[in-house]
Amino acid sequence: MSAILSKDELHEVTGYKRASEQLAELLRQGFYRARRSPVDGSVIVERTHYDAICSGAGKPANEPTVRAPKVRTR
Repeated sequence: MSAILSKDELHEVTGYKRASEQLAELLRQGFYRARRSPVDGSVIVERTHYDAICSGAGKPANEPTVRAPKVRTR
């Protein structure tokens, strides 16, 4: 088992064979660390990231929090 998902695994997860479509689908599914290789343009997803997102533990640490609005009194 390699450290990154294979081309066949990416095709299974996304349903696409083109790298641009695979990347768009992975980002839509929440795999925020998916990226294109600068060498050959293929999609790279680390297996540990894939496993973390699939298990629900891969929530980004810097996700913004929303605070309830408060009314200021004068």
